[in-house]
Amino acid sequence: MTVLERLRKRYPRVAVVHEWLTNPGGSEHVVLEMLEMFPQAELYTSIYGPGPWPEPIAERQVHTSYLNRVPGAARHYQKLLPFVSRAYRSFDLSGYDLILSSNHACAKNVITPPGVLHVCYCHTPMRYAWEKRFLEGESIGAVGRLALPLLLPLLRRQDRIGAASPDVFVANSRHVAERIERYYGRSSAVVNPPVDVDHFLGLSHAPKDYFLVFGRVVPYKRVDLAVAACAALGRALKVAGGGRALEGVRAEAPAGADIQFLGKVSDEERDRLLSGARALLFPGEEDFGIVPVEAQAAGVPVIAYEVGGAGETVRDGRTGVLFAEQSSKGLAAAIERFDGLEFDADAVRGNARRFGRDRFRAELADVIDRAAPRSQ
Repeated sequence: MTVLERLRKRYPRVAVVHEWLTNPGGSEHVVLEMLEMFPQAELYTSIYGPGPWPEPIAERQVHTSYLNRVPGAARHYQKLLPFVSRAYRSFDLSGYDLILSSNHACAKNVITPPGVLHVCYCHTPMRYAWEKRFLEGESIGAVGRLALPLLLPLLRRQDRIGAASPDVFVANSRHVAERIERYYGRSSAVVNPPVDVDHFLGLSHAPKDYFLVFGRVVPYKRVDLAVAACAALGRALKVAGGGRALEGVRAEAPAGADIQFLGKVSDEERDRLLSGARALLFPGEEDFGIVPVEAQAAGVPVIAYEVGGAGETVRDGRTGVLFAEQSSKGLAAAIERFDGLEFDADAVRGNARRFGRDRFRAELADVIDRAAPRSQ
């Protein structure tokens, strides 16, 4: 009997608690793997949008909080953040044997019934509360700026109180584990998130003369640095992805620069773009960063800011280039250094293999098994 089979037998009633289901992203991949591990699990979330969602989510009952009844909640969920902690604490989870929370804000804040094991997979401590850089460049308006000094202490207090609920924290990177220790005073195991590396390993890589940025274009991802660096060097850049910062970044692109803004692209177009990219540019600080792993699996080197998860997934000089100064000059220098290096495609792909989905399930199962009370 495998560890996972033993856990399924030991915990017949499982609750998977996730922040909100509004836009599919990296954290939802973790939820899907949790549901794969425990097919009988029931899913709880604060706000549930219409999707589109994969079958493991779309075809099961999703328990939502009272916030889901607020008009426009799925579109404006971040404005409801001060009320989300209370929404999670309103869930009655007394009928379960195991709670798995997928947390980057308040999902961990659920009330854990006595004797029930609660394992929190933490994508990050609440960035809105603790990371000032996360709000830089956001359009929160004059009223929002005035309210922040009052709102942040409340969010931090709720976050610290909620951090007492899980029995075990699991961080998605060493970078996040350090923040869990700093903000919560809690230790954590590190289990990197699941990446569908098998798909990208099957892509061919025939690099053309352009660099690529792929993903959501939001302020903290610093796509503006990639645009400025490539424009200064006279390099071609393709930006694939949409988001609230897209128009601002587009407006700042120098006239005559070889910069293409492609907007949101299909999976097929993403694969085509990766296959032809010289390198992926990743100038933002991420908690983990799935896109750099996907790129490496496709044989594409990555030029990334060394702070955050990319510093753990990119091997400097072997599978890409890391840079220390988060600026257009720092990125431009990294691109010039990249030009002088040669990369072995097999080594680049091989580095990505360690982040697969099977590995994630096995490692998370081991954490749960070690945390289980020995008396049961």
